[in-house]
Amino acid sequence: MSAHHAAAPRLTHRIGSKLRHTIAHTPRDAAAGADLNTVAVRALAVARIGLGFVFLWAFLDKTFGLGYATPGARSWVNGASPTKGFLSHVSAGPFRSAFHQMAGQAWADRLFMLGLLGIGLALAGGVGLRVAAAGGTLLLAMMWAAEWPPARHLANGAASGSSNPVADYHLVYALLLIALAAVGAGDTWGFGRRWAALPIVRAHAWLR
Repeated sequence: MSAHHAAAPRLTHRIGSKLRHTIAHTPRDAAAGADLNTVAVRALAVARIGLGFVFLWAFLDKTFGLGYATPGARSWVNGASPTKGFLSHVSAGPFRSAFHQMAGQAWADRLFMLGLLGIGLALAGGVGLRVAAAGGTLLLAMMWAAEWPPARHLANGAASGSSNPVADYHLVYALLLIALAAVGAGDTWGFGRRWAALPIVRAHAWLR
């Protein structure tokens, strides 16, 4: 028997074994990939809803004084300012005087509360995530500037208590907002698909 004829069965056997291995394992690997993708999109949906609740809770607590961060006597419905207490006590950073001037202003109160409500509803419903990411990042950036984590000491010389000069929760929330908008996290457990199908949203992608 020639070397060519001897090698042919071995080659056929190797090709057959490889083909059987591919048939046996490819569907399983594809199913595993699909399962992993499902887990990922659901995890992002949970993160989206959870972050939405953070904004909505802040709005409700400041509006009605639920007794956690805001006592009832200092609620918005009772005439108190949602921004005065926080902004008037800014004691570090280059924007301190600007925040002091904004504290308690009616326009600042309305914009702040509207931002909390709008961002919270958008995240909870999975709609307008790009707008929510832009507005939320701006709002969080202003809150970061008001707290000014880079400061080691306050205006009175006391330690600021800052644990990280850059990466505090404002930055983490902003990055999460951007990520949720980038991957279209409103499609799972939200109204993202219906929202994207609206004519005005199809015509203006930034509304997604």
